[in-house]
Amino acid sequence: MPVSKVVGIDHISIRVRDYEKSKAFYSKLFEFLGFDISDEYPDTIGWTNGRTRYWIAPAEGRKTYKIGDVGLHHYAFQLRSRRDVDALQTFLEKEKVRIVDPADEYYDDYYAVFFLDPDGIKLEGMKYGELAVKKKRKSKRMPT
Repeated sequence: MPVSKVVGIDHISIRVRDYEKSKAFYSKLFEFLGFDISDEYPDTIGWTNGRTRYWIAPAEGRKTYKIGDVGLHHYAFQLRSRRDVDALQTFLEKEKVRIVDPADEYYDDYYAVFFLDPDGIKLEGMKYGELAVKKKRKSKRMPT
């Protein structure tokens, strides 16, 4: 039996090369995703939706993140539905955000869109299990 039990992930903090550019990017993204600013200080800002918190702060170095580097591979935002994934992709296209993998079925019943922040950090909007839930509901409604 564990001594301490994790009950969730409280937050993630990302270091960014151009703080103002990233702040503008994440502000638009998080407004679209239903986040509000939780706290803001001169050199850091955090957003929350009441369950998830995401922070950015300036990096000390100027190196751009590249997928495959040691460290974070990507950060996934779980969305309510496949329709929300499609809406996110439409938003990203409108904002001219680089989409690296468009909205599609990537695994069995796993629908997602993958995109990059201004520093090349890979982000994802995804919905898992929606088709299985619909199938289960449908089978319960069918007479036996």
